[in-house]
Amino acid sequence: MLNRVILMGRLTAEPDYRTTQNGTAMARFSLAVERDFSGPNNERQTDFLDVVVWRQRADFVSKYFHKGQLVAVQGSIQVNSYTDREGNKRKSWDIVADQVYFAEGKRDSGHQSNYDYSRYDQMTPPPEPAQNSYSEPVSSYQSGDEGDFTPVADDDLPF
Repeated sequence: MLNRVILMGRLTAEPDYRTTQNGTAMARFSLAVERDFSGPNNERQTDFLDVVVWRQRADFVSKYFHKGQLVAVQGSIQVNSYTDREGNKRKSWDIVADQVYFAEGKRDSGHQSNYDYSRYDQMTPPPEPAQNSYSEPVSSYQSGDEGDFTPVADDDLPF
């Protein structure tokens, strides 16, 4: 089975940071994600999606993500069933993010923070694609960044 989602959008409010009863960090935030197509009056439609992050990512999000900032998340969809106060059965859908990323530079976001973005500005650019399209891409990623980043040469893409 496959349950993966990748989204890019703007935070609609400051992340809501909490800890569970056993002390596990958790943060919730909402992303405004534009659809790829326009509506009847050529207006872009927007979906507002709830995102949840846990543990160290929750600490990271609560410290460095802010309202209006463009971010990317990668995770899975989780459906929660519950009964509301009136006894009606309800469902809610959350994106449980296992990866979170800045999707714009510090200068673009308009938000001032104490985070040092310079390590991202100093990354070595990706290598030029090899002439032989069957060769393995060479990784030039030099960072202590968490996540599973594997650079791929354009020639290796199936489209």
